[in-house]
Amino acid sequence: MTSHVMNDAAAQARDALDAHVRATVAWHFSPETGTPYWIEYAKQHGIDPAAIQTFDDIVGTFDHFDADHILRFVPHDQLIPRAYAGRPYNVFETGGTTGMPKQRINWEDFQYDYTQFCRTLRDVHFPRGGNWLMIGPTGPRRLRLAIEHLAHCRNSSVYFIDLDPRWVKRVLRDGQPAQAKAYMAHAIDQAMTILRHREVTALFTTPKLLEALAERMSLVKMGIRGAFVGGTTMDPQYTRFLIEEVCEQTEGDCMGTAGVGFYPTYGNTLMGVAPHRPNIKENGWATTYYCPQPRAVLRVVDPDNTARAVPYGAFGRVELTTLTKELFMPRFLERDEARRVEPWSEKYPWDGVCEVRPFGASTAKIVEGVY
Repeated sequence: MTSHVMNDAAAQARDALDAHVRATVAWHFSPETGTPYWIEYAKQHGIDPAAIQTFDDIVGTFDHFDADHILRFVPHDQLIPRAYAGRPYNVFETGGTTGMPKQRINWEDFQYDYTQFCRTLRDVHFPRGGNWLMIGPTGPRRLRLAIEHLAHCRNSSVYFIDLDPRWVKRVLRDGQPAQAKAYMAHAIDQAMTILRHREVTALFTTPKLLEALAERMSLVKMGIRGAFVGGTTMDPQYTRFLIEEVCEQTEGDCMGTAGVGFYPTYGNTLMGVAPHRPNIKENGWATTYYCPQPRAVLRVVDPDNTARAVPYGAFGRVELTTLTKELFMPRFLERDEARRVEPWSEKYPWDGVCEVRPFGASTAKIVEGVY
C-alpha cells in the first residue's frame, strides 16, 4: 500500500473517530439519553459537552477514569444511560483481583463486539457448525456469554471448563505454586474428558492452558483446527513456541492449514476484543493488536506524562477510552504496558499495541496466574 493511500485511510479514520466522539458525548451528557454520573460530573467540573468536538478534546478535558472507585462503588442507577432506564442488564466482573469486584453493566455491546470479531476468523480454522471448547473463567465474567455468542455467529456450540482466576492468583501470591499447578491439571483433566467423548474443532483458552493441553496430546491429531487464545502475556519467544510446537504451524503466516490456526487476541470487559495482525512470523514473532476503533481507542502513553503518547516503537502504559452508547469511559489506565505500533492497513489505519505485558513487568515480577 502506498503512503498516500495509507495517509488518506488514516485521515478518514480520524474524521470518523471525531464524529463518533461528538455523537457519544452528546448521548451521555444529554438530559434525555445521558448517564446521570456524567451529567453530574460535567456540572461539578464546569465541562461544556458541546465544546468536545474531537478525540484530542477527550484527552484534554477528562482525567483518567477511576475504575477502582466508579465500577466498584458508584450505584448502578447512576451509570445507566436514561435511554436504557427500565431495561434489565447483564453485570460482568472484570479481572482477577479479590475484594469488591469491578462491575460493568451491559446490554448489547458484547454481542456487537464479538459479531464484528467473528469476521476475522477463517472458516478453515473455525468451521461453521463445528463444536468449540472453552477452558477459562465463566461465572460472572463476560467471556462465557461472549464466546458462546461468537460460536453461535458461526453456527457452532460450546462446551465449557470453568476456572477461577482469583483463586489461582491468590495461591501464587501466597507462594503456593504446587496448588496452582494442581488446579491447572484439574482443568486439563476435565478438558481431556470432553475431548475424548465429544467432537471438538476449536478451542478458546489461555496460552498456558493451551500449552498444558498439548503436553497431553497432539492438538492436530485430536482434530483441533483453530485456537483462539488470550488472557496472559506472550513474548515473541513464547509465541513462536506456541505456534511451532503447540499448534504445529511451521510455514505460512502462522494461520496455515497444516497445523492449528493460531489466533491471539487482546481484550477485556471494558474494551471488547482486538484482533491481531496475522503476520506474526514476519514481525519477529511479536504480536500486534488493533482495537475496534472508534468504539474503543488505545493510546500508549508516557507513564510520567500520560497526556503524551510515546514515540512509535517505544514501550509505554496502555490507556483505553471506550465510546459506546452503553459506556463512556475516558482515559482508563490499563494494568498493561505495550510497544506503540504504526497503523497497519486500510482496515486498521490507527495505532496498534505490540508485546503487551503487565505494567511494570520489565522491572518487577508480576503474578498473572493461568488466566
